[in-house]
Amino acid sequence: MTRRRDFLAANGGRRVAMPGFVLQVRPRDDGDAAIRVGFTVTKKIGNAVVRNRMKRRLRALARDLLPEKGIAGADHVLIGRQGGIERDYQALTAELAKALTRAASPDTGGHDRPREPRVHHGRGKGRSPRGGAHRQPTPSTQEPA
Repeated sequence: MTRRRDFLAANGGRRVAMPGFVLQVRPRDDGDAAIRVGFTVTKKIGNAVVRNRMKRRLRALARDLLPEKGIAGADHVLIGRQGGIERDYQALTAELAKALTRAASPDTGGHDRPREPRVHHGRGKGRSPRGGAHRQPTPSTQEPA
């Protein structure tokens, strides 16, 4: 998967959180039985070298397990988590197998429900409601008493 809209659509599907990654799975309605996969690692994980290493590990996991355990006709997104880079590869393999089984089950007892879409207000940190930065008047700009 390469298009942003595909990743956003997968965000509305099932989520299964594991210590090394989060798996998002969303069945497609186009009738194609192909298994599609995408990878995401945020800057919170580390610099570009660390993020690329994490993506390589996620690609290897997907290559090993998705052909037999993936959900046909669905998009799978693997999101790297902070602890994933240090985790043993065998542990990640077991976690992905468990996550795929949970994502494929019709009822998980109330867990792993689809998420509500996030609301983005378009304002970053440290901004006032009018869009300007929070500032206190300086003594040089106030009139003397």
